[in-house]
Amino acid sequence: MRFLIDECLTVDLVTVAGKSGHEARHVAHVGRAGWKDWNVARYARDGDFVLVTNNGAISGSFTRRSRSMPASSFLISAVNRVVQQHLFKAALDELAIIGEPVNRVLEVDLDGEEVTLTLYDWPSAGT
Repeated sequence: MRFLIDECLTVDLVTVAGKSGHEARHVAHVGRAGWKDWNVARYARDGDFVLVTNNGAISGSFTRRSRSMPASSFLISAVNRVVQQHLFKAALDELAIIGEPVNRVLEVDLDGEEVTLTLYDWPSAGT
């Protein structure tokens, strides 16, 4: 899988993906830092990337501009850099089992010390 890491997350996630055998790019390293959410989403879609972000509002941007929606996305909770790496690795481990969540969102969070993974369909436009 190919991942586009949003600028709200650490660039260290690129290394985490690489160690798991995946390609990843960080928005800041591909000249897209500061772009609006829908532009980042379109770039992810056009490049066939899974978008990784912690911007919960980004899904609203996708539904308003459904043509910009990437095939799939991860939402990682807003936590420090080390915990982001832990959550992303847990998500990659899960994807090794279930495959790419096409047209779905994988939300990765913590419940105390336990990583929680919630997979759901993209919200429909107009909801």
